[in-house]
Amino acid sequence: MIKIEKLSQSEILKRGINTWPIWEKEIATFPWEYDSDEYCFILQGEVVVNANGTDYHIEEGDFVWFPKGLKCTWNILSPIRKYYQFK
Repeated sequence: MIKIEKLSQSEILKRGINTWPIWEKEIATFPWEYDSDEYCFILQGEVVVNANGTDYHIEEGDFVWFPKGLKCTWNILSPIRKYYQFK
């Protein structure tokens, strides 16, 4: 299960999200498997991630948790730019 939430600006600063590395990707569709938990904050773009037959719509301003072991397909609808951290 993917968890999507909205964070306040103060929570973003408190967690130090703005110090995380940035990942960018153009419009594309590709399979992905997580070998560790990933936390990310979407700065720009839109993606639909399909996991276990469920579509998760993720867009600018979303804070997302992808659990270790998740197998999914990313369908990037508009170029993605995100802060990310693996744990």
